[in-house]
Amino acid sequence: MITPIFRGKVEKGTLRADVRFYAYLSSLEGQEVEIVVRKKRSKRSDQQNRYYWGVVVKMIADHCGYFSDEMHEALKLKFLGASTDEHGLVKIRSTAKLSKDEFIQYLNAVVQFAAMSLGVYIPGPNEVEY
Repeated sequence: MITPIFRGKVEKGTLRADVRFYAYLSSLEGQEVEIVVRKKRSKRSDQQNRYYWGVVVKMIADHCGYFSDEMHEALKLKFLGASTDEHGLVKIRSTAKLSKDEFIQYLNAVVQFAAMSLGVYIPGPNEVEY
């Protein structure tokens, strides 16, 4: 079952949310629920995404002889890890679900790995067009 994510705002201790949230809440009438409230996480920017795919992944993939999508999967596995679900299938974390800060940490780890282990210098985002 897909769990929807709703956004809202807390004003004077009260949650203000879109009408869809309240409709979904009504659909759960009589059921036990879990409630998770956290500050909205910032997603990576389009510019960060272009830099990651157009510079970082491309340069490492070219060096290692991978296609970009293969390189991306290998880097995710190495730096984000994997788990096995109840069916014995391997689940690799998604970079799209990382917060902006988590993505920056991931990106820094990948760039450092490229330099230290592969001898590949990855120029910073202000040092190259992408």
